[in-house]
Amino acid sequence: MPEPEGAQRRRLLPVLGGVHGGRSAMTCKYRCADACFHPVPNESDNEYFGDMVNKAMSRRGLLRSGAVAALVVGSGVGSGALAAAAAPASASTTSSGPKPPNPSFPDLPERGRPVGFRSVGDNTLDTIVVPNGYDWSVTVAWGDPILPGAPEFDFDHQTEAAQLGQFGYNCDFVAILPLDRGFTKGLLWVNHEYTNEELMFRGWTGAAAATVDQLLVSQAAHGGSVVEIERVAETGEWLPVGGRRRYNRRIHTKTQFAVTGPVAGSDLLKTSADRTGTKVLGMLNNCAGGTTPWGTILTAEENFNQYFGASAAITDETTAARYARYGIRTAAGTERGWEKTDKRFDLAQEPNEPNRFGWIVEIDPFDAKSTPRKHTALGRFKHEGATISIAEDGRAVAYLGDDERFDYVYKFISKNTFRPGTSKRDRDANLRLLEEGDLYVAKFTGDSPAAEIDGTGTLPSDGEFDGTGRWLPLVVGGTSKVDGMSVEEVLTFTRLAGDKAGATKMDRPEDVERNPVTGTVVIALTNNTARNASTGVEEPNPRLNNKWGHIVGIDEDGNDAAALTFSWRILVLAGNPSDPSTYYDGYDKSQVSHMSCPDNVAFDPAGRLWISTDGMPGASSIADGLFVMPVEGDDKGHVRRFASVPKGAECCGPFITPDGRTATIAVQHPGEGSGASPDTPISTFPYGDQPRPSVVTVWRKSPAGGPFIGD
Repeated sequence: MPEPEGAQRRRLLPVLGGVHGGRSAMTCKYRCADACFHPVPNESDNEYFGDMVNKAMSRRGLLRSGAVAALVVGSGVGSGALAAAAAPASASTTSSGPKPPNPSFPDLPERGRPVGFRSVGDNTLDTIVVPNGYDWSVTVAWGDPILPGAPEFDFDHQTEAAQLGQFGYNCDFVAILPLDRGFTKGLLWVNHEYTNEELMFRGWTGAAAATVDQLLVSQAAHGGSVVEIERVAETGEWLPVGGRRRYNRRIHTKTQFAVTGPVAGSDLLKTSADRTGTKVLGMLNNCAGGTTPWGTILTAEENFNQYFGASAAITDETTAARYARYGIRTAAGTERGWEKTDKRFDLAQEPNEPNRFGWIVEIDPFDAKSTPRKHTALGRFKHEGATISIAEDGRAVAYLGDDERFDYVYKFISKNTFRPGTSKRDRDANLRLLEEGDLYVAKFTGDSPAAEIDGTGTLPSDGEFDGTGRWLPLVVGGTSKVDGMSVEEVLTFTRLAGDKAGATKMDRPEDVERNPVTGTVVIALTNNTARNASTGVEEPNPRLNNKWGHIVGIDEDGNDAAALTFSWRILVLAGNPSDPSTYYDGYDKSQVSHMSCPDNVAFDPAGRLWISTDGMPGASSIADGLFVMPVEGDDKGHVRRFASVPKGAECCGPFITPDGRTATIAVQHPGEGSGASPDTPISTFPYGDQPRPSVVTVWRKSPAGGPFIGD
């Protein structure tokens, strides 16, 4: 007798160490369609990190402070958390509203500022925990009305119409763009990655038994939200603006998107509903994201594969192989069941529909009527995020991670250059920067005598794992550099192009961000429990069953984002500091906080690295949270827990405001876990009843010790 739905997942969970670093079975089901319970999509024979690093291992350090440029917003390496300070010169190319400001913050914290708070202890409390001297509040939660006419949230009487005007479900990437020079008002952008129907509806037994109304509510809860917020002077918290809110917006699965770049109009994107291949309804499973120096939001489609199924067999071998490389199910039925509401989610009826998802999307939050755009020049895969850095010659550069076991890190370099001016013409040009450019994939190498590692993570005698690397071309100058693949094929099936190019297999590369102060590119590698004796271990991935994850830093040659060669080294081997395999940039491990499963990263104006985690409850039996780590000075590598999130929740975001005074995090899927339901909740965050994904802001209660977050 076949096992019932989910039985294999539950049976294997203890054996696999919780998978994905300890996510619950519910998380695995809804977030990525049980990716870890299926074969790894990457079956290429490309070298693993270990295959090549065991041949050669470098003993060189990275460029230090003397070799990097100081931050100049809008030029040099300026981007990251400070990109929002370069707000657009006009609300949009079509808006008749007031021009958003271009604020400056002359009293920003100096580079290398030490961390001054006392770390939050390890815990499993059902609340937000922050250091002494700080406070937090919920800025906005699932179901809060944000559009005119939207009703107040009513858990037991949800409708599609209500949800389309209310704040969406699981929050991930967060950004706040200034609306005035004093930064007392701003635009909050939030991704709504996916939905937990078992926590949203009473009596939920699965998609097969779901009503159409329930499925439509779930679809409406995906996407993203723009919410106008303001800082409360008396406290420092951020709350939604009352009254008329001209910028507020919900983006969802029925929003129309434009397609830009080389794949726009391609036969690979054409469907019966869109014979032009240039218009798409909705965005799916948007995880992390980023901001641009011209004041727009980049949001990343990740695990889009789980929304599709096939009511009939897929007989074309090429099509089936492409689906397999992206983990797209070719059997009847999906975990989501959306094919019951729209034939486009049935591969047998619309075989090209999946090709219309998995892109980087650009959204103009200053124009609520603007059309979001999916940029095909940046490639298609399970995108985690994208943040723009400006190269020495003015071109825009985006670093991109493909969040899958043994997949790749990419870089996009625009053809045209960023225009730092404030005219409408300048902004119009900048809004086209991501439509054309070159795409590369990373190859990590070494150049020193051979060395072996034993799989336990024991560090070399000098305390560093490091090496060199280069960016392999996929599309350059509008021409494919991958044998046997056209430009359209490279950009639509980018994973296959990376396989052919010989890219280096990585351990779930998630967020990739460039430090706006030092220029170092930081790659969060959340974990990889599939790393075993057959795949091997290596210097950058030195542990078998890597359930705790690690962080790699790369420095582009000449500290130029457009460089095609780089050096790299491990910054953090995460996990319990008492474990000999852990490493925190050389800092005394007896003094660091226990951190595992790094997911998203951000930087504050001083260049300090902020890390949010996903999977610590399963990997380490403690709550996920937000951590900070200085990257320079005597405190370099001193990781400290700044916040903990509630039971069952993942810590997403994070975002440090451009003035350095507020930390913003997304509390995703509170109450997620085995057996959880509306009648038996694991968490009641934030209001004591049903758990509601929320955005939380954290601030200093008193400026006596300095006004900046982390001091």
